[in-house]
Amino acid sequence: MLATPGSLPPPAQDERWAYETKQDGQRVIVYLPGDGSVLLRARSGEDITAAYPELHPLGESLGAAPAVLDGEVLALDERGRSDFQLLQSRMGLAHAPARAAHRAARVPVHLVLFDVPFLGESLVRLPYLRRRARLRELGLSGPHWSTPGAVTGHGAEALAATREHGLEGLVCKRLDSVYEPGVRSRAWVKIRNTRAEDVIVGGWLPGKGRLTGLPGAVLVGQRAGGRLRYVGGVGTGWSEAERTELAALLRAAASDRCPFDPVPRVTGAHWVLPRLVGEVGYSTRTRSGMLRQPSWLRLRPDLAPEDSSADLPDEPG
Repeated sequence: MLATPGSLPPPAQDERWAYETKQDGQRVIVYLPGDGSVLLRARSGEDITAAYPELHPLGESLGAAPAVLDGEVLALDERGRSDFQLLQSRMGLAHAPARAAHRAARVPVHLVLFDVPFLGESLVRLPYLRRRARLRELGLSGPHWSTPGAVTGHGAEALAATREHGLEGLVCKRLDSVYEPGVRSRAWVKIRNTRAEDVIVGGWLPGKGRLTGLPGAVLVGQRAGGRLRYVGGVGTGWSEAERTELAALLRAAASDRCPFDPVPRVTGAHWVLPRLVGEVGYSTRTRSGMLRQPSWLRLRPDLAPEDSSADLPDEPG
């Protein structure tokens, strides 16, 4: 069951919803046949069990009771917050168990569980509130897995808390909602916290298909330590008219020299003079300062390039 992007429920309906922290990890369905084994499947349906050997003991946690659990695999940073960049070093190793075991010793993962669609029998027709109660009763808490709580009501306060603590966002779940496998349901609503910062455009990548002749993405940076540091490519957020306007501005600013220091490894880039300032929204930054999930918000003709700066790590990745 997948969540639909949206906003908080109306205040009058607040008490009809539960609120969970939105995690920045890999969604998994956990199959526990009751024989001590465990099977992990990604959203694609791929068997990823071998990628996470530290989760294998979960197979013995419920004894002979067969169950299907829904959750998210996380890699936690030194502050205990999910870090998708760390997790990427663990993903894709389902067919390399030796490498997976070696990585597990260096970057252990943690599985957070938030639903139980099956427990000896199908629970998909039970309301969320009753499924959550059944999940809590299982007492699933171990060295590499846990069952975080959910808050009923107080959605605005819960969302504010995620922003205050730098978390990805919030998932709102209607208390009477059934579990809909494979459905992106309006009974689950996800709200992603986005940040916004000013950036300097230093290049662009040509679009393809219907975007041929227009920028498919712009390459942006921010000033730090006296130089323009590359912080990522932005390929979404424009209307057709805005993209056409931007194309004209980029052509007028064309340059043979890359303005970023160091020069990013971007194939097919067209460089421009670093004089266009824009505002972008993004979810978070990687450890090297790159913007995750950036989206274009607007041009900032009222700002000079010197106004865009950031506190970036000393060593870019």
